[in-house]
Amino acid sequence: MTARLRHLTTLENLPRATIEHLLDRAIAMRDACAHGTRKLDVLAGRTVLNLFFEPSTRTRTSFELAARRLGADVVNFDIGFSSTAKGEALYDTLHTLEAMHLDAIIVRHKVSGTPEELVRHAMSGVSVINAGDGNRAHPTQGLLDVLTIRQHRPDFDNLVVTICGDIRHSRVARSDVHALTALGTKEIRLCGPAALLPEAEEFPQCRFITNFDDAIQGADVAIMLRLQKERMAATELPDEAAYFRQYGLDCKRLARAAKGCLVMHPGPLNRGIEIASDVADGAQSRILEQVANGVFVRMAVLGEVLAR
Repeated sequence: MTARLRHLTTLENLPRATIEHLLDRAIAMRDACAHGTRKLDVLAGRTVLNLFFEPSTRTRTSFELAARRLGADVVNFDIGFSSTAKGEALYDTLHTLEAMHLDAIIVRHKVSGTPEELVRHAMSGVSVINAGDGNRAHPTQGLLDVLTIRQHRPDFDNLVVTICGDIRHSRVARSDVHALTALGTKEIRLCGPAALLPEAEEFPQCRFITNFDDAIQGADVAIMLRLQKERMAATELPDEAAYFRQYGLDCKRLARAAKGCLVMHPGPLNRGIEIASDVADGAQSRILEQVANGVFVRMAVLGEVLAR
């Protein structure tokens, strides 16, 4: 038995047993709701607030679907029209919302560490779930990524995973590494232009490779990360076409990977920049599976933190 989570702000240092418990619970949720066609009532009478300080379509929609499929009431807090836009302090906003008797707050914020700050300042029994903070963590994305991998390659002890792109600024990459490490992944390779790689000391368990042809060689899983155009200036590459030539995943590069290599991407895709369309839409792509698994993982997390 694992201790029940009260909050989920990061996967860093989360025990393997806890991660496996959440993955198992996600599969159980998937089966119980018949892949989303049947509504459950396990969170009937509970209220979940989406508190997004950054724009989001996929993550916010996924959390909302997850909460509604569990029978919870969902409130979407519109930051653009809230008091925070008028200068209200974040903690005043938190306490105001707590007074409305919420059960869980799902927060996304551009400042790293904000979810933990909310946990420290909360005055009620509200649970805090991190939907992405700065470049630090995106725990439910990490969980849905390893769930997708486990469905096809359950033996993490013999798995080689390559993560390619702007890893320095990626909260997804950090949560993926934390989850993969906890599950005992044999080898994790981080690849990208030198300017977009983190300090090696941050991930001593990973191999750093700047040549993508070498990084993809024999890989069982390739996780491609979105390149934000404003980051291009930090690299030595002149334009997006040059980036794709060196770090884009096309059919020729995919052929260097292990047979049946899983192709993954957290979205949104930049087709022709980090990934070719025929690969993103190809037989080895698991991108849409990631999207579907995101709802089940978020159902699992909500069910875990709000279980009576």
